[in-house]
Amino acid sequence: MSPPRPRLTRALVAAVLGVYALLVVGATSALTNAAAACPTWPACDGQWFALSSVSLEVVWAHRLAAVAVGLLVLAVGLLAYLDGADARVLASIGISVALYPVQVVVGALAATTGIAVVPALHLVLGVVIFAGLVLALAWTLEDRTADQPSAEWEGAPRNAAEGTPQASSATGPLALAKAYVRLTKPRLMWLLCLVASAGMALAAGPALSPRTVALTLLGGVLSIGASGTFNHVLERDVDRKMNRTADRPVATDRIPKRNAFAFGAALSVAAVTVFYQVNLLAAGLGFVAILFYAVVYTLVLKPNTVQNTVIGGAAGALPALIGWAAVTGTLGLPALALAGLIFLWTPAHFYNLALAYRDDYEAGGFPMMPVVRGAALTRKHILVWLGATLVGAAVLDAVSNLGWLYAATVFVLGGVFLWAVVRLHEERDRPAAMRSFHASNAFLGAVLLAVVVDALVF
Repeated sequence: MSPPRPRLTRALVAAVLGVYALLVVGATSALTNAAAACPTWPACDGQWFALSSVSLEVVWAHRLAAVAVGLLVLAVGLLAYLDGADARVLASIGISVALYPVQVVVGALAATTGIAVVPALHLVLGVVIFAGLVLALAWTLEDRTADQPSAEWEGAPRNAAEGTPQASSATGPLALAKAYVRLTKPRLMWLLCLVASAGMALAAGPALSPRTVALTLLGGVLSIGASGTFNHVLERDVDRKMNRTADRPVATDRIPKRNAFAFGAALSVAAVTVFYQVNLLAAGLGFVAILFYAVVYTLVLKPNTVQNTVIGGAAGALPALIGWAAVTGTLGLPALALAGLIFLWTPAHFYNLALAYRDDYEAGGFPMMPVVRGAALTRKHILVWLGATLVGAAVLDAVSNLGWLYAATVFVLGGVFLWAVVRLHEERDRPAAMRSFHASNAFLGAVLLAVVVDALVF
């Protein structure tokens, strides 16, 4: 069987985006509220294309888009058959095609009945249809590119490409202070603090207290700094073997390991103390976050299992719980959904970096996915985890009462991320891996910012 033609890839990308647009818009509260203006189906109280209000315009736009996307999904199935696609691709698309009319019927029931479980079933069916198309796209790209040469870890010099600071011979108090700052991994702070901010915004909305924000973010900065410092100490021997980390302060003995450990311990105590000024649960979660990253991830997961990135995603998800707990003193469903989004995003994000630095991770002895399973499987996993991330974003929308700003951001930036991942499959080189890595950063940063603005302003 010959590899699928590029036109099937393009058609699948269009279908994935079309179904996802319906999925995320269907999960947005604005559409749910608008649907109340049209409690009949397919026409609104016997009238077709009645556009006498914004709500009716939204309803009709959604119903017409559902028809157009349905035809697109059907056309993709026909194209896959004509192109002689792999049996698993045909089966995956076939499931999506078969479920689409069922989804339409369930959507009609959601619009015309008040049964509480129907909207949830509508969302679940949408997720299954979307998942079928994502899997079909992943397998199609695998069939086309898995046997092609890969060079994601080759190209521009690593330090120049990633902006890693060169080892410095500077001395004096200022140089030493900069070395200590580097221990804290400051480049991680903005994103993780934004995660905590999103958790706080979801919990409090416009009533968010400046004191809570200040203490939570300060505790977050201190806990991230502590985790990063312990990571530097515990990986100092491995860091010396890897080009991108060989110049780290502890690896080069610029800061003695004893001093670095004491610095990390001091930051840990300060972080828990600051979190405790908010509430006990935030302090407990902050301590768990430090312990998980420094011990569970660094010592247990990272050097011992290929699933280190997947399980380690819990470290990045904890700030979402801390942010919510800082406001409420409890854990809620939106906080868990936000944490789930971060957890699902982590492999789709970090596997790109693992591809770009495969030789470094291999030299360090880390069983990263590209080292153990190869580049082709890693690229497929990136796409599958991206699909899961987009589903997580839709679920967060459904349980958090977010609005159009969030929905538009998720769709547009999700589309950009998907484009970068497809290009990674097509190009299979270092620039493509780094482009996908940066697209993942842009996606999550924009989505978290949209959560904050949507929750605080709209």
